Amino acid sequence: MWNLVKEFRLSQRIFQWSYRWTIHKRIWCNWTIALYKRCRAVYRMLRCTIILSNQISTWNVILIPLLIYKWRRRHLSVYEIIENFLQDNNNNLTPIRYSYIEIKTMTGGFKDKLGEGGFGCVYKGKLRSGPCVAVKMLSKSKTNRQDFISEVATIGRIHHVNVVQLVGFCVEGAKRALVYEFLPNGSLDKYIFSREGTIPLSCKKIYEISLEVAHGIKYLHQGCGMQILHFDIKPHNILLDENFTSKVSHFGLAKLYPADDSIVSVTAARETLGYMAPELFYKNIGGVSYKADVYSYGMLLLEMASRRKNFVVTTGCTTQEFSQMYFPIWVHGHITEGKDIETEEATDEENNITKKMIIIALWCIQLKPDDRPSMNKVVDMLEGEFESLEMPPKPFLYPQETPSVDNGLSYDQTCDYTESTSFFGSTINEHTAMNSV
Repeated sequence: MWNLVKEFRLSQRIFQWSYRWTIHKRIWCNWTIALYKRCRAVYRMLRCTIILSNQISTWNVILIPLLIYKWRRRHLSVYEIIENFLQDNNNNLTPIRYSYIEIKTMTGGFKDKLGEGGFGCVYKGKLRSGPCVAVKMLSKSKTNRQDFISEVATIGRIHHVNVVQLVGFCVEGAKRALVYEFLPNGSLDKYIFSREGTIPLSCKKIYEISLEVAHGIKYLHQGCGMQILHFDIKPHNILLDENFTSKVSHFGLAKLYPADDSIVSVTAARETLGYMAPELFYKNIGGVSYKADVYSYGMLLLEMASRRKNFVVTTGCTTQEFSQMYFPIWVHGHITEGKDIETEEATDEENNITKKMIIIALWCIQLKPDDRPSMNKVVDMLEGEFESLEMPPKPFLYPQETPSVDNGLSYDQTCDYTESTSFFGSTINEHTAMNSV
């Protein structure tokens, strides 16, 4: 009996040992399999990483030189375009070509900065012969490349007392500079908009400046054997010399067209908002022509006469409030209703000058290009008598505002505006004289 018990216990131990061994073996096998799978996944990941790295390295070897080559070709093509333009014998350019060393010397190492903008920086310089100049260093951009060509192509071949003179230029690789005559009194905007430290100009002087600007634009349109459209007439781009003689400047957006082109092609509008002619973005009111500059001049003339911005817009204003804030509509309503805009210490002569400028400006900013006068007629109006002027239609902001029935009045269709009937049934001199704003 005792032997049977011993045999049973022995067999039980053998079974337990065998069972435990089997369990441990399974655990060991499972762990080994899991480790193998994990190692295999890591191996595959490392293998893919190595292959991908090799491929990226291969592509880098191919792409980086290709990108460098394309970048150099693109920049070289920019320089070639400019050089080909400058070497073209048909351009008849009169400005002097300076080296970059000469530009750096005349500016004294770019010490005296006059201003800065998106185009680059302007520095004061001095020529060896003595006169001071303004040197515009253009920033490195595709837009400024085109601006450089536009300025050299336009004012580089003309000369007028009311157009800024381009003395010279510089092109060396990516370095581009334009050298202008120096106009010490700066831009017109600081004199017509109140700023501290500026001497206010008299009403008569403002009128003289407006006439000079009109003569300058007229010359660009008709007087230089070709048609130069400025596309950026505004107070900031009218410069004043030591005698406050005005000169049209900044021809970066200017375009050169044959003199007989009545409608021109414009690929993109970059003109300043507030002075931009509506036909540049409303294609259904007429084609783009020299009348775009007439519109911009009209907005400039209004600001000169009123010495305030044409737009004073705040957020959350209604349409009626906006119309009241838009000075052309507001002043047109006051004139047609015979109301005075009172200003202290204004003489009758100053009132008439201011009112004359406003009436002419309202003609210039008519919505449809065909309803605006040419700059030749604008000069005649400015030099003519105030009493002979005729009241223009209301200046609409948008095509949707125009009345459905055409009144038939166009300034270009009015051969003799001194004898024609007023749009409102009465001539200007029947209204009470308006004081300057």
